[in-house]
Amino acid sequence: MRKSVMVSKIQFRLQFLVLLWGFTGVFGKLVTMNALPMVWYRVLIAAIAIFVYMKFKKIDIKVSKQYILKLLGIGAIVGVHWFTFYLSIKLSNISIALSTLSMGALFSAVLEPIFFKRRLNLSEIVLSIIVSACVIVIFNATPEYKTGIIIGVICSFLSALFAVLNSKLPRSIKPTQVTFYEMIGGVIMLSFIMVVFQPEAIAEVINVSWSNLGWLILLGIIFTAFAQIESVALLKHVSAFTMMLNVNLEPVYGIILASLIFGDSEHMTPVFYVATAVMVLSIVVNGVLKTKFSK
Repeated sequence: MRKSVMVSKIQFRLQFLVLLWGFTGVFGKLVTMNALPMVWYRVLIAAIAIFVYMKFKKIDIKVSKQYILKLLGIGAIVGVHWFTFYLSIKLSNISIALSTLSMGALFSAVLEPIFFKRRLNLSEIVLSIIVSACVIVIFNATPEYKTGIIIGVICSFLSALFAVLNSKLPRSIKPTQVTFYEMIGGVIMLSFIMVVFQPEAIAEVINVSWSNLGWLILLGIIFTAFAQIESVALLKHVSAFTMMLNVNLEPVYGIILASLIFGDSEHMTPVFYVATAVMVLSIVVNGVLKTKFSK
């Protein structure tokens, strides 16, 4: 009985987290900045918010030196992941960017056996292929968003990569510590990209408007700092693959929210919605199979 209650609580937390992530796509349109300076502010604000929280709660910031570089490296991947996510939105729309994230299940199904040195799970591969097929259908149905879809696929690979890497971290490192150093890593990586490849973005950082700053503070604190800490905590209870497969629900939440807020600009073809529905069905099938296997 206790175990079933525990599983239910974890599933509720997981779905609430995915709902929060579903909101993040909306900020891609609410914030009128280019993707790079927008994400730079996002990770910087999140890092500051986590630092203040840890000081207030008297949580030790220090971690073992052997893990600092690993955390900063994972944070660099997280930063580039969010950059490609918002770039995909700018090049297409919220619905496309969110739907391509579902390919993360395929990437994690391949990456987990490599990092954890276990056999490939046939059911995970089959379900991931279904998800990938749905993305291909979406690609063919919306060729005008080709570049945005390609960037979105890269984004989904990075999401699977940092999820797997986070799941390998020892339980002794607190989620707040993990997230703080990863946000610092994100700031460093995005600053490097900005200075070397997009120096014109520095002007956007300096001349940010008050309205954009308000949205960015909300995005950085609630939908980044809190959400990222929660995701790291949940990876101590679920596999990276399960996390990625549940992220398939993010397009559902995000597309509904985007349609309600932005209207016609987010309306897609019937084929798009059918493909997205199949993705959601794959999550249900995965849950049934894993429950049957555990019993």
